[in-house]
Amino acid sequence: MIKFLFKGILNDKSRSLLPVIVVSIGVALTVLLHGWLTGVLGDSIAMNASFNSGHLKVMSRAYAKDDTQIPNDLAMLNADTLTGTLKKSYPELDWVRRIRFGGLIDFPDSLGETRAQGPVVGWGIDLFSPGTSEIERFNLRNSILDGRVPSVPGEALITSDFAGKFKVKTGDTFTLFGTTMDGGMAFKNFTVSGMVRFGSSVLDRGAIIADISDIRKALGMEGAAGEILGYFNNGLYDDTKATALMTDFNRSYASDKDEYAPVMIRLRDQGGMAEYLDIANAMGAIMVSIFVMAMSVVLWNAGLLGGLRRYSEFGVRLALGEEKKHIYRTLLYEGLLIGIIGSIAGTAVGLGASYYLQVVGVDLGDMMQRSTLMMPSVVKTRITPVAFYIGFIPGVFSMVMGNALAGIAIYKRNTASLFKELEV
Repeated sequence: MIKFLFKGILNDKSRSLLPVIVVSIGVALTVLLHGWLTGVLGDSIAMNASFNSGHLKVMSRAYAKDDTQIPNDLAMLNADTLTGTLKKSYPELDWVRRIRFGGLIDFPDSLGETRAQGPVVGWGIDLFSPGTSEIERFNLRNSILDGRVPSVPGEALITSDFAGKFKVKTGDTFTLFGTTMDGGMAFKNFTVSGMVRFGSSVLDRGAIIADISDIRKALGMEGAAGEILGYFNNGLYDDTKATALMTDFNRSYASDKDEYAPVMIRLRDQGGMAEYLDIANAMGAIMVSIFVMAMSVVLWNAGLLGGLRRYSEFGVRLALGEEKKHIYRTLLYEGLLIGIIGSIAGTAVGLGASYYLQVVGVDLGDMMQRSTLMMPSVVKTRITPVAFYIGFIPGVFSMVMGNALAGIAIYKRNTASLFKELEV
């Protein structure tokens, strides 16, 4: 029977063409929107994790209370020892020390006088250790527009937008002014080894990256670090595992009442990331529900129109003795086949469009110049295994539902009046 119905669908274009087109469009939009949201939210979460939050973060309790203000006077003094302990206790994560800071950088002229000044945010990260993962995590090699990654003490990277604003070139020197861990005045000279663009307007306005050893010397933080970040070795955040690790670590320091005792927090607990993660987890169900309802209404109407056109056909089949439930069942089978055909076509189109946007992306830099969110300015889709089947849920379900609703009219036919209808 399936083969017979399939031939009927292929031969009778007036019965199947419109529903297939509607299903294909709906499925393509579902797949594309899923890829778009997965890319936007995924890239935003990954960028925040790479630059600020980590998958897990260890700070002193005092620092954690005001971590958005980067209070380096409350940083951990035994950061090197604690990092070693974390690596032994939780080897499934890559643990790195960092110092975040703010300051002012001064560019001199040929006479050594101030030529330009500007505020910056900065990161002191591990750039010199053999096999360091920080260079890849910050995507420095691919983000450098001119110059190279710092390789010797006294070198630093600055963002290209900031460099262009003050007409700075690779090899120029500048002085970083800041505040030491003890509250004193800090200053240190650096050489620009390269200029980078991260693709986020928040970062590209003005940022500096140097090795943590240089920042420790500049800010009087020898052996200290504001934050120790942990990243799962597979690169993916797992909230269940992160919660278990956080609970275990904090339990071991529960009896320590020192405000400088370390505390561990998850990515989810930082900077409003909980909302991002919840949306990312729920977006598939939300999209499927929306498209199922929307397409069911459209296909219901299409089914009603098709039912009116096939009114005589159903009458003939009933008059010949075919049961109403059998006609209704074949109508559902037709809906299932049309839904599968449309879903295959729509998924192919949606994946094609998603792949193109995954490679090329959409540059929203002009719209995000004043944005305070850390997210890439070039937004790209991301194709995941879910994208290959998520479109079949609204595509098949909505088509079957539309035919099911439209087919109810079959049971309302009065068999006694069939021959009178057929004579007309």
